[in-house]
Amino acid sequence: MDFLKMFDVDKVKSQFPILNQQINGQPLTYLDNAATTQKPQVVIDSLIEYYTKYNSNVHRGVHTLSQLATEKYESARDKIQNFIHASNREEIVFTKNDTESLNLIAQSWGGANLKHGDEIILSVSEHHSNIVPWQMIAGKTGAKIHFVKLDDKNNFDYDHFYSLLNDNTKVVSLTHGSNVTGEILDFQKIIPAAHEKGAIVLADAGQTAGHYLVDLENELKGIDFVTFSAHKIYGPTGVGVLYGDANLLDKMEPMLGGGDMIREVFEEYATWNDLPYKFEAGTPNIADAIATGMAIDFLNSQDKQAVLSHENDLISYAMQKLSELDSVEIYHSSNEKTLPIVSFNIKGVHAHDVGTILDQHGVAIRTGHHCAQPLMNKLNQVATARASMAMYNTRQDIDRLVLGLQDVKKVFNV
Repeated sequence: MDFLKMFDVDKVKSQFPILNQQINGQPLTYLDNAATTQKPQVVIDSLIEYYTKYNSNVHRGVHTLSQLATEKYESARDKIQNFIHASNREEIVFTKNDTESLNLIAQSWGGANLKHGDEIILSVSEHHSNIVPWQMIAGKTGAKIHFVKLDDKNNFDYDHFYSLLNDNTKVVSLTHGSNVTGEILDFQKIIPAAHEKGAIVLADAGQTAGHYLVDLENELKGIDFVTFSAHKIYGPTGVGVLYGDANLLDKMEPMLGGGDMIREVFEEYATWNDLPYKFEAGTPNIADAIATGMAIDFLNSQDKQAVLSHENDLISYAMQKLSELDSVEIYHSSNEKTLPIVSFNIKGVHAHDVGTILDQHGVAIRTGHHCAQPLMNKLNQVATARASMAMYNTRQDIDRLVLGLQDVKKVFNV
C-alpha cells in the first residue's frame, strides 16, 4: 500500500494556524520541530475553552467547575496511557517537562538506591537533561558514570555497551532517539541485557514520542521508565510525562512535598498519597495537561503508517538534496531507520550565520550544540545547523531550505 498517496499533508498543515504566515516577507518554513512542534487548532481551542468555561482547581472541589476540570485532567492521563500502551493509568505521572521527569527519577530512585561503587551507563549522544541529573546524583552517592561510545559510523556502539555491563551496573539511561544524528536506538537489544545484570532501564523519548515510536508493547517492551514532553508531540509547553513501572514508583519517595501529594499530615510527619499523585505536588498545569490530551487525540486521528511514510520520505529527500550541495558536511545516522532530523555544517561558515541567513528566507532551523556537547565533541564540532521535520512539512520546505543554503554559500563565497 502506498501510504504517501494516502497522506494529505495540505489538510494536515491547514490545522496549524501559525504556519499560515510570512517571516521576513517569505512563507514560514518551520524546520525546528526537534526543539518544539507547532500546535494544531484543536489544542489551542482546548486552552481557550478551559480558561473561558471551566477554569478551576482539580481533585479538591465538589462544585461543577472543579468536577469538570478534574474529569478532563484525568482523561488526559488515560489518553497518554493508551497512546503508549502502559498497563495502568497510575503509571503516568505529569511533570513540567522531560527534564523534570529525568531529575525525578535520578533524585527519587537514584537517591534511594545508588551507593558508592554502583555504576550508571549513559551514552555520548545524550541530551544534557539525561546527563546532568545523573552527574548530580552520582556526586552525592559515589556512583560512577560510564558513557557508551560511538562506532566508526557515529552510531551507538552496542558491543561497547555490552562490555560496560556488569554486576555493579544499576542504571542504564539512554536517549531513544538522538536529537543531533536522528539515530533511533534498539531498546530490545538493551533492555534484556541490562535487566540480566539487575539494572533499571530508562528511555528518554523526548524526540521519538511525536513519531509514534513510544510503544510499551513493542519498541520499549519491558522498559522501567520513559520520559517525554508534550510540546514535542504537538501539545503545549509546560507538561512532561513520566511513565514508570508501578512496582518501582510505589517504592520511590516523592521529590516535592506539598498539597495533593499527601494522604495525611501531622505535626511530626506526613504520609503519601496513592500513585501517581504522590509525585504531583501542588496545583498542576491543568489547562496544558488537558490540551496534551487533545494533542494525543490529534495524533490518534492520523494514519500512523501514512505519517511515518511521509516523514521517512522527507528525511530521504533532505539527505539527497543536502548531499548535492558542495561544502556541506552532514552528521546523520547511517541506520536505515532514523528520525526526520539532519544536522549539517557549511565548511567555513559558522552554524549561527547559516541560521541567520536562512531566517531572512523565512526558514526556521536550530543552530548550536543542541544541548548535546559530549556528542559535539565526538563529532569535532562546536555547533551544527539542524533541520528537523514533522508531519506538516513538505518537500517544498526542503527546497526552500536548499535555496537558502545556496544563498549562504554565495554570501560567504564557499
